[in-house]
Amino acid sequence: MSNQVEWAKRIAALAKTGLYYAQSHYDEERYQQLVDIAAEMLAQASTGDAARIKLMLSADDGYITPKVDVRGAVFRDDKILLVREAVDGLWTLPGGWADVGDAPSEAVEREIREESGYEAKAVKLMALEDRKRRHPPSLNEVYKLAFLCELMGGEARTSAETTAVAWFGEDELPPLSQGRVTAGQIRRWFKHWRQPDLPTEFD
Repeated sequence: MSNQVEWAKRIAALAKTGLYYAQSHYDEERYQQLVDIAAEMLAQASTGDAARIKLMLSADDGYITPKVDVRGAVFRDDKILLVREAVDGLWTLPGGWADVGDAPSEAVEREIREESGYEAKAVKLMALEDRKRRHPPSLNEVYKLAFLCELMGGEARTSAETTAVAWFGEDELPPLSQGRVTAGQIRRWFKHWRQPDLPTEFD
């Protein structure tokens, strides 16, 4: 089933790019048919609504590129800061989509502040990864940027997106939101924190 999701996403991306560069009404019709087919495939693979997925695909115009997700690893007393997501009740690093106009470091610092109440400064890009290589299938193609961040101040505070804020040791992790972060990634972030000279990981 995951292969069908990946094929459908590639068809949708090619079709949306084709729509952007289409030279005639006939080309537009053909590419739109491919978008519709991709939406049906994604709906079938995810037991979702084809009309809703088609609307989501239609909202992304132009040359299709991956979205950018930023996550911040903040440490204190040999523990890492995690927040519990309101949407699924599971835990993750503070973070989310990068906003237009924000530098990546600004985006992750803002997400940490908004989701946890803590102030932090991004000091190192630990990894730039293709989401689909480490996480469950998603409708979006995503590049994930993981930053090592230095705690600057603040105090625990939840938000509209989070229901709890807490610190966890490497061997006492709570149930994780697998689409956002995995235990393997967190172990790697602990390693980067303990060995700050480690090179940035990618892909």
